[in-house]
Amino acid sequence: MEFIHSNLKFLRKKAGFTQEEMAEKLNIKRSLLGAYEEGRAKPNYEVLLMITKVFSVNVENLITKNIESLKNSKIAEQKMKILSITVDKEGNENIELVPAKAAAGYLNGYADPEYIQELTRFSLPFLAKSTYRAFEIKGDSMHPLPSGSLVVAEYVEKVSDIKDGQTYVIVSKNEGIVYKRIFNKIDEEGILVLRSDNLAYEPYYIKVEEVLEIWKAVLHLSYANKGSEGSFNDIVLLMQDMKQEIESLKNKNNLN
Repeated sequence: MEFIHSNLKFLRKKAGFTQEEMAEKLNIKRSLLGAYEEGRAKPNYEVLLMITKVFSVNVENLITKNIESLKNSKIAEQKMKILSITVDKEGNENIELVPAKAAAGYLNGYADPEYIQELTRFSLPFLAKSTYRAFEIKGDSMHPLPSGSLVVAEYVEKVSDIKDGQTYVIVSKNEGIVYKRIFNKIDEEGILVLRSDNLAYEPYYIKVEEVLEIWKAVLHLSYANKGSEGSFNDIVLLMQDMKQEIESLKNKNNLN
């Protein structure tokens, strides 16, 4: 069990748990957890099983391998599937809006050019040139971000581009579209730890092989006051009209 103490400490920090939180999950005292992590004591079989359950890691890796140093280039360099995009008449990529009510449809149509073409599209000129998509987020799991907020996110091409502790929109086969804070891979099996900012929600794990797309959050858009009228579709349409008016003014000025 030469690696158990360092692995336990690494996994706990990777998942963002304090010693107090971790001890509670293992149903042991915090002082005993500290002894495990410092190598002054070794967990019994029951505690070992609980650790493997909490972190979705097998016993052999937990005991005999340095999990922090494990590398799997196939997983680290695994690329997401080629996504479909739309462009404006100048050839610039649009930002497609995926409202919450379209989440189920997006899982089937995310790679279908015809489906993507049907989504509401807009642009934000101040963003650096890249591929973006906007997702409407429901629920309070990422409090204080209010339910109904719009997350504009940048496409992540490879799993190795994920940064610990940052927020992402994850599109997966089993979980659908979720907005969470990712704590990267925890072993060679390629498991991502997803945590909510609202600590009332338990963290959970997802295998990279289940992931369809990953988008890194760039900015949030939300209403300043509850009960505001309208929808984000209305805002997007207004932005489109404003863009057309600006382009029209530019064309007029060029003709004069």
